[in-house]
Amino acid sequence: MNAADPSGLSGLFDSQPNPAGSVALITGGVALLLVLSGSPWRLARNVITIVHEAGHALVAVLVGRRLQGIQLHSDTSGVTLSRGKPHGPGMVLTSLAGYSAASILGFAFAGLLAANRITALLVVAAVLLLAVLVMVRNAYGVFAVVVTAAVLAAVAFLAPPGVQSVFVYLMTWFLLFGGVRPVIELQVKRRRGSARDSDADQLARLTGLPGVLWVLIFGVIAVSCLIAGGALVLEPALK
Repeated sequence: MNAADPSGLSGLFDSQPNPAGSVALITGGVALLLVLSGSPWRLARNVITIVHEAGHALVAVLVGRRLQGIQLHSDTSGVTLSRGKPHGPGMVLTSLAGYSAASILGFAFAGLLAANRITALLVVAAVLLLAVLVMVRNAYGVFAVVVTAAVLAAVAFLAPPGVQSVFVYLMTWFLLFGGVRPVIELQVKRRRGSARDSDADQLARLTGLPGVLWVLIFGVIAVSCLIAGGALVLEPALK
């Protein structure tokens, strides 16, 4: 903390030193186990749902649709409501954004990690969550977003640098791995006939292309972000 900035806020955006290379490897393994688990995944999947619906909401606003609100449910499902043309490129992009959001955010976080902006990443994530909170329209959704934002803020402002590093690496890996599993789960549900209103099926109705092709596109985006983001995260450990 310096005299010119008694709050110490400027330090939040300073570059931090790289943690030990083992941190990237260990947190990656833990995140993978979490994503492959049963009950722990179902709990942690709430974070993926928040990002999924935030992706729909952000793109809806960017393409000029009128955002009405977000609902998050305890079964880790969610819905984002927006008004506008029920067809056309804007609706296609809005529908496409959900399953891609966690993977793309994980890749962006990997880029911040490569630049050693660990604390800044936590603050940015908390601010984004608060922006989502403004649009949440149900009690469980408010609870889920507030708890997640509080955890991020606590780590950013209270945790020592070593704990921050471990947490941020774990969070980044979780987004990268966690972006893949929902795509697989989606296709499993579609084959069982229990996901007729999924994003892929909405895209099929909007474009005339088969839903399985859109699932494949979701998968390509998720795996590409995992590979590219993983390379960024692991680069210091492999030197």
